[in-house]
Amino acid sequence: MLGVVGWSGSGKTTLLEYLVVRLAARGLRINVIKHSHHDVLLEPPHKDSARFRMAGAAQVMLASPFRVAIMRELRGADEPSLASHIACLASSDLTLVEGYKWEPIAKLEVYRPSLAKPALYPDDRNIAAVASDTPRPDGVDPGLAWLDLNDPAAVLGWLDEHLANNSSSFRRCFR
Repeated sequence: MLGVVGWSGSGKTTLLEYLVVRLAARGLRINVIKHSHHDVLLEPPHKDSARFRMAGAAQVMLASPFRVAIMRELRGADEPSLASHIACLASSDLTLVEGYKWEPIAKLEVYRPSLAKPALYPDDRNIAAVASDTPRPDGVDPGLAWLDLNDPAAVLGWLDEHLANNSSSFRRCFR
C-alpha cells in the first residue's frame, strides 16, 4: 500500500493514472482508493439504484457485465476508516491510496510550491518521497527521495525500487 498525498491541483490524479496504466500493463493487479471531501453521486437521482438509496436502503449494489458498484449510505454514521475500506477490496499486488493524509502509511507527496500551500513532508515521517516540479530545497533530509514530477517514468522507477526494498512495510495492513 502506498498513499499519494498533496493539495488539490497538485497533480496526484494525473500521476496515479500514469502509475496505474504502467503497472497494470505489467499484469499487476492494482487497487485504488480515492478519498473525497465532497458528496459523491454515482448515478442520476431518477435511476433505480438512487431511488432505492433514497427510499432507505443501507447498501445498493449495481451490477452489470462490465462493472459492479456498491453504494453504502452512512446516514449520519462516522465515515469508515481506511482500514475498513481496504478490508472490502479484493486482493491486489498494490493498493494506491489518494488522500488520507493523516493515516500512518507510507506516502508519496505530490508537491507544487506554485500552489502556495505548505509542504506536508516536513511534518509527516511517513512520507518516503516527494514528487515536485521544483528542485530539492536546501536542508531537506537527504534520506527523503526527491523526484521530478515532470518525469513520471522516474517516479515509477522510484516506486519499483522502493517496493522491492520495502515490500514488508508495503504489505502490512491495518490490524
